Amino acid sequence: MSSIKANINVEIDANVKETAVLFLNRMGLDQTTAIELFYRQIIAERRLPFQPVVNLTLDEQIIEAALENNPEEVELPVDENGNIIIDKDKYPELYDWAVNG
Repeated sequence: MSSIKANINVEIDANVKETAVLFLNRMGLDQTTAIELFYRQIIAERRLPFQPVVNLTLDEQIIEAALENNPEEVELPVDENGNIIIDKDKYPELYDWAVNG
């Protein structure tokens, strides 16, 4: 039984491609095989074979950090756009984390 082949053309970041190719080579796979495996897994699971997650916004990260550092509820003021305003004198550790990561 012969199967009809189809081409896929995608543009991705060159560094992502190069890094992935290095790992695929170490696994004994080429790009074509890896992409076909990915598609076959989508078909088998009827979904992506991994769970995408939404990255937290900076404000959400700040709130999460505040809650981890201060178990009691912390009320932080916001500006007219809804961005959190951190008083660097009142919350120096939180301010430092927000500025420096």
